[in-house]
Amino acid sequence: MLQVIRDARAREEEQARLPVKTHHRACTLCEAMCGVVIETQGEQILSIKGDENDPHSEGHICPKGYALQDLHNDPDRLRTPLEKVNGQWLPIDWDTALDKVAARLVDIQRRHGPDSIAGYWGNPSSHNLGLMMASGTLRKAIGTRNISSAASLDQMPHQLVSYLMFGHSQLFTIPDIDRTGYMLMLGANPAASNGSLMTAGDILKRLERIRERGGKVVLVDPRRTESARYVDQHLFIRPGTDAFFLLGLIRHVLDMGLTKPGRLRELADNWEALEPLFDGVSIEQASARCGISVDDIKRIAEDFANAESAVCYGRMGVSTQSYGALNHWLMLVLNILTGNLDSPGGMMFTTPAFNKAQSRPMGSFNTYQSRVRGLPEFDSYFPAVTLAEEMLTPGEGQVRGFVCVAGNPVLSTPNGRMMDEALEQLEFMVSIDFYLNETSRHADIILPPTGPLEHEQYDIVFNMLAVRNLARFSDPVFEAPEGTRCDWDIVQGLAQRIQALKNPDAEPGRPMPSPEQILDHGLRTGPYGKGFSEWNSGTPVEHEEPLSLEVLKRYPHGLDLGPMRPSFPGYLFTPDQRLRLTPTELVTDLGRAMAELRGDQPEQLMLIGRRDLRTNNSWMHNSQRLVKGTDRCALLINPTDAQRLGLVSGKQARIMSRTGELMVKVEVTADIMPGVVCLPHGWGHDREGVELRVAQSNPGISVNDITDDQVVDVLSGNAVLNGIPVSVVAA
Repeated sequence: MLQVIRDARAREEEQARLPVKTHHRACTLCEAMCGVVIETQGEQILSIKGDENDPHSEGHICPKGYALQDLHNDPDRLRTPLEKVNGQWLPIDWDTALDKVAARLVDIQRRHGPDSIAGYWGNPSSHNLGLMMASGTLRKAIGTRNISSAASLDQMPHQLVSYLMFGHSQLFTIPDIDRTGYMLMLGANPAASNGSLMTAGDILKRLERIRERGGKVVLVDPRRTESARYVDQHLFIRPGTDAFFLLGLIRHVLDMGLTKPGRLRELADNWEALEPLFDGVSIEQASARCGISVDDIKRIAEDFANAESAVCYGRMGVSTQSYGALNHWLMLVLNILTGNLDSPGGMMFTTPAFNKAQSRPMGSFNTYQSRVRGLPEFDSYFPAVTLAEEMLTPGEGQVRGFVCVAGNPVLSTPNGRMMDEALEQLEFMVSIDFYLNETSRHADIILPPTGPLEHEQYDIVFNMLAVRNLARFSDPVFEAPEGTRCDWDIVQGLAQRIQALKNPDAEPGRPMPSPEQILDHGLRTGPYGKGFSEWNSGTPVEHEEPLSLEVLKRYPHGLDLGPMRPSFPGYLFTPDQRLRLTPTELVTDLGRAMAELRGDQPEQLMLIGRRDLRTNNSWMHNSQRLVKGTDRCALLINPTDAQRLGLVSGKQARIMSRTGELMVKVEVTADIMPGVVCLPHGWGHDREGVELRVAQSNPGISVNDITDDQVVDVLSGNAVLNGIPVSVVAA
């Protein structure tokens, strides 16, 4: 025992002699890209704080930033491949693991066809440079059409509308929040999300600045969310009816002659066909459907149209409902009619430094359909709601093997119990994940990558979503421990083995350049490859040298390349380089909404979701500092409904849908509108075989055990996670 104590003291003394190092990075736990300063000594993290010199976040971080150390130090994080042998997890060396995975996948495809393998990419992929750059190689090697991602549980309708209107699936419209005079937010909760499809450090300060400069912020949501305290007005809306509210706004703008499209009229096609599409809209009918008064609809429409600059922005609440794609089109129509698209203070586009995705036409829609339900592909991805049914439905093309990359579809896709059942009966499954979670527990082999502080960082995706043009590269904080592999190496190694098995006589391909080499080439050939403006305190400083990785490394706090700027017609990738105002697919879906507008209002209790600032994804629930505190899985219900149903705060209730039921704790609150109940996303860690000690100590319940995989946005196939019919009874 004395020797053990002496050894521990010796290690502590050796650690204390090591130099203290300072590292600058962006937090990877949400979209905001807030700058952090991490101090380390050897392998120990001494402190994490906000980077006051970061031009994007100005020193702001939320509680998640401090939890980066919890993810890095987590004893439950896997660091060596595991293989399931007779129900037991055993360590396996990397080369053997990759060989086995490749052999099993290729064997299944040889026996059952290329589409017998499915793949799923989760949202942590978006934060990972190597994984983003390597994923296409793996997809090509596997060669299956059954690929899905977390996008169809979130923002895919937004991207579909960009493809149909601009000819490019990766053109994201971003609110110019720093210059707008009027912001209308639908189904968005930036106080919890830190800004979603609106990457903005310290988003709440940015909202406050709108009001400080004399502007106005209006929030429309079935729940009085955390964001409501930062806006001028919050209005309740019935779940799933945002399309009718938007129709009422557009109708009033047209009736009052408030249109002022400016240069957009010359850039758009089919202008004469747009206004007649809304002839059958009655503001009174729209009000009756959405629950917002006629007077409020008219006032908002007039204030929006008369503002010097305005932006209508919507997020998860409008994407994950039955009119997801139509909502995004109607929001763009409102912005276009009032001249607030591609204009300062309105909806704009970033010009990211690594701009390969936005330099040429990209995208596809409905060129083929899923086997079981006939749902459309988008960008060569199927909606994630197809995964379980493709695994469970017998016949030619049945999915029998599964590759899951940085995802947990058991908790994140509708009807999670069905997903559990589907994964359990597969012939083979591999997870690229460093947790043994609700999904990876079904795998035969788990390939754990290094952690986020053990590889380089450049945010390809979130620079495309930022409210200013930004760039930042960060070296790893820690060297990857011996015997570990990063996502890039895992994915490339697996893809090479699959290709070699499928084409044994093929000549060896040229070695792939590293992620840093690819990034450097993209920067040099991108929009700042002939020079750039560095914005400091609102003043641009011109640099004639091309932006390269070497140059970018001189800016450890990040490089501000200036505000968004008008991008049309350069960002119009349609065949005639014109803005498509009335895509046939969206006009057809408008007919569906118009028919419902004239129908009867269903009287049902509707379920919506919610997220929490500290735990907005399931993979954050193994951090004690993030999950501590009050129970976050309570069912929110309005006092009127609670009295009618005999429900009491703190007591148990049973909530039921077509797909199942849950026992929940009730919280009665006026912050939820009558007729609506609310449960959070991402919980439910009580399944057998999960090895997440903190998460299991506070497992919560999975709302996706009662969401419905058969209810989707008809046009896009995106999951419906808001507006689920349910019934609730006292337990």
